[in-house]
Amino acid sequence: MLSIDPNSLSEREKYKFLIGSIIPRPIAFVTTEAVDGTLNAAPFSYFNVVSSDPPRISISVGRKGGERKDTAEHILMRKQFVVHIVDSDNVEKVNLTAEGLPRNQSEVKKFGLTPIKSDKINVPGIAEAKVRFECELETYLPLNKSNGEPGVDFFIGKIVQFHIDENIYKKGRVSQELLKAVGRLAGNDYMEVDHSFTLKRPN
Repeated sequence: MLSIDPNSLSEREKYKFLIGSIIPRPIAFVTTEAVDGTLNAAPFSYFNVVSSDPPRISISVGRKGGERKDTAEHILMRKQFVVHIVDSDNVEKVNLTAEGLPRNQSEVKKFGLTPIKSDKINVPGIAEAKVRFECELETYLPLNKSNGEPGVDFFIGKIVQFHIDENIYKKGRVSQELLKAVGRLAGNDYMEVDHSFTLKRPN
């Protein structure tokens, strides 16, 4: 068993350890709105559930050269965003939105995604997702790198409205077989949730 001090590794080496080990990672496909109304969309795999009452989710948005990404800027400005679950039917278009575009150009428009009006917030969602969550910003935490420079913008959003495709909602539960969620692995690799097993929890 290798035992490695993170301080002995480069940032890239630490990144590779994390994304190669913490798998599969759920993918948040996030829409936000710029001050000029441009609808931004981007995927993030540093994403998970925080609590169920109230329903909260977290997203970690890494900075680029110390600068906030569009998603982070828009969330801080609007205090609203929409998170979509990535599935095998939409993953190819979602992957395209990771392209770096000018701030006044919409990934939604460029890659042929369909905006859909939200019920409780002003930021639109994307119709191609089977599950989407309208979120309001509840907690923001800027995190520094080891050298003290700004590195990550961490957000906790409270879900104020759920949207679920009625075809995948069975007896009060989301059918994982019909959702066909996709998880992120290392490099350019993804995986579909196409195999499961059951273990009964101990009392």
